[in-house]
Amino acid sequence: MTQSGNEAAGDLGAARRGSSVAESAPWAPFRNRAFRWLWIGVLISWTGTWMQTLGAQWLVVDQPNAAALVSLVQAAITLPVMMLALPGGVLADSFDRRWLLFVIQVYFFVVGILLAVLTAAGQMPPALLIAFTFLLGAGAAVQLPTWAATVPELVPRTQLRAASRLDLVSVNVSRAVGPALAGVVIAHFGGVPVVFALNAASVIFLAVALLLWRRSSPAPSSRERFVRALRAGGRYVWHEPVVRRIMLRAILFVAPAMGLWALLPVIASQHLGVGADGYGALFAALGTGAILGALLLGRVKTTVSINGILTAGAVLYAAALAVIILVPSFPIALATLVLSGVAWMAMTSTLQAEMQLVLPAWVRARGMALYTVTFMGSQTAGALIWGLVANRIGLQPAVLASAVVVLAGVVAGLFRRVPETGHLDPQLAVYWTDPQLAFDPEPNAGPVMVAVHFTVAPERQADFLAAMDELRRSRLRTGATRWELYRDGERPNQFLETFRVPSWEEHLRQHEDRLTATDQAIEEAALAFSDPPAYGDHLLPP
Repeated sequence: MTQSGNEAAGDLGAARRGSSVAESAPWAPFRNRAFRWLWIGVLISWTGTWMQTLGAQWLVVDQPNAAALVSLVQAAITLPVMMLALPGGVLADSFDRRWLLFVIQVYFFVVGILLAVLTAAGQMPPALLIAFTFLLGAGAAVQLPTWAATVPELVPRTQLRAASRLDLVSVNVSRAVGPALAGVVIAHFGGVPVVFALNAASVIFLAVALLLWRRSSPAPSSRERFVRALRAGGRYVWHEPVVRRIMLRAILFVAPAMGLWALLPVIASQHLGVGADGYGALFAALGTGAILGALLLGRVKTTVSINGILTAGAVLYAAALAVIILVPSFPIALATLVLSGVAWMAMTSTLQAEMQLVLPAWVRARGMALYTVTFMGSQTAGALIWGLVANRIGLQPAVLASAVVVLAGVVAGLFRRVPETGHLDPQLAVYWTDPQLAFDPEPNAGPVMVAVHFTVAPERQADFLAAMDELRRSRLRTGATRWELYRDGERPNQFLETFRVPSWEEHLRQHEDRLTATDQAIEEAALAFSDPPAYGDHLLPP
């Protein structure tokens, strides 16, 4: 069946061009009340998480096969994030994120209290501890993409990069403070059960802050079916080159950079000859560097490009790796790790902020979930690889090798640069006219074929084909599963664009909540080549 109309070539109005995203002061996001209180809640919750991790590892440290059990506890934290972050992103794009985050805090509290009570009663064998740890990791798998997708709602677009850096500051501060607090509690204030109880209590502040937050962004008007939403998120990432390039740069840096994080305990004990207190100081130096990085980067970003920051950060990190393993001096190691923290913050916060800036609201949580999986997978694989390399060739060669691979990532980045995102505008743009059909298709009817007819003069056809290549990516990332462009053999000035969408419901989502101002600018550029104006048809199964 064919329905003629002007959907694709309707009155689109003026093109909405994204403007360059100005950089704000490092602490500017704290002027937003909702961000300030939720950030504090996340900081407290992260601190409880790191206390929980140390407490769980301490609980099995005297067991037979303690080394394997400690590794299993760590795997039980990271594995569910890698497995469940993408489904968590689907939930975050389908439900009100405020209430989803609140439900997750209730879940954390219930699981945490059960864990504390059973441990206090002496009913926590290693297998059950690992099971509870996995349950907490599953909650984190949903919370991470949900929170990452919520941050852009809390601050203006000009403050998003600063907000992303502050978000990572909370992670680094809690990573330094949490284990230290857990050690004090275990030694002097009741042992591991109290640590588990404090972890459960650490979510209360965030839960209250969520209840007090009055979310201005509306919840999704209708929920996509889970599998379809999962596929739509994957299609968007696959057909958005900016997102793919950001993920590639994350892999190129994080996997080799984990040589420092994974081998720091060995560096402290074997290379620098310090004990637990010295190791804690080294770890604190990394956290201090991360905080300094957040302060400095806001000023540097006004004059340095994204790729300039990524290049400088990776080179600084590689140099720090070389210095810390070649110079056996504890004070120099402390100073070097501060610089490492600055470089780590520069790299990770820049990549995360660019992801948040480029992703439109309808797929933001799914995109951030895929980024989380990529990031966590690179961390896990990197830590494992560099541990094995150090066992095989020795500590110093392994650390130097990781520095070389970080530099190799810099060279690769020169050929696979992250595109500047200031010109992109992910804001919703409803500019397609409502389809005028002679009947009402069922939501599941499909596949739906949309055909757009163009008439292009010969002297403009080369530029038209270049514009259509951009339009192809726009169609595919917003829901099309197939796109084709044909030229009429009898009338060489006539072109036919076709794209297929799985169902009528999915096509209506393109109309209502998937197209952005950037998509509008791309489509208007292609439509401008047609004279007379292009027109569209809908084709549905009989």
